[in-house]
Amino acid sequence: MRIVRHIPNAITCLNLISGCIASVAAVRDDLWLALIWILAAAVFDFFDGFAARLLHAPSSIGKELDSLADVVSFGVAPGMIVYSLLAYLSGGLPFGVLNDYLPYGAFVIPAFSALRLAKFNLDPRQATSFIGLPVPAHALFWASLGYSVGPMLLGYGTLAALLLLALALGTSILLISEIPMFSLKMKSLAFRGNELRYVLVAGGIVFIALWRLDGILPTAALYLILALVSGLCTRPSGSEGKLPKQ
Repeated sequence: MRIVRHIPNAITCLNLISGCIASVAAVRDDLWLALIWILAAAVFDFFDGFAARLLHAPSSIGKELDSLADVVSFGVAPGMIVYSLLAYLSGGLPFGVLNDYLPYGAFVIPAFSALRLAKFNLDPRQATSFIGLPVPAHALFWASLGYSVGPMLLGYGTLAALLLLALALGTSILLISEIPMFSLKMKSLAFRGNELRYVLVAGGIVFIALWRLDGILPTAALYLILALVSGLCTRPSGSEGKLPKQ
């Protein structure tokens, strides 16, 4: 059926719409709603590719649309969350006229996210794993941090603002780094070869069972730690950050 081939792209559009709603929620300082819609975007982002494979309906348009949607949902939306936090803090900072411009530092997140996605689309090494931090994980880290820790940071003024800016820049650089990071795609259910994935899933279940939505932040942090440690330990020496051919 002709309509079937449009289902994956329709799901991708739901990803994009979710990112738009998350961005509006962030501007309105509703960080809970922003987190919910970024989570929804991540779900749609998973199922659009799944639907394309299941329905045998891959398309070049779908690949480009997916990247555009991801820029909004996993680049602009988390950037707006950080912007919202910095905008709140900027009124009490001692930087004079720079206070009005400091929140714009949050936009390193969408800029580096777009660069990450462009690199991913052109990099044949990332068929089964990632090189650099994937944008959905990065977005979920910032969305959960804004929801769980953001309100507490607002009481620390200048220190919190500088910390947010430094962290935004640091995690954004990880997006385009040459550090290998594991994906959640599994070729089999065997424990061997999937150890990190099972550790992450088990940790996520425990964290979310204990703290509900607040458990997303330690889950995202656990992925970041596991991915960084495994990537730095397995990167070949003298390879200038390049993975060997598969």
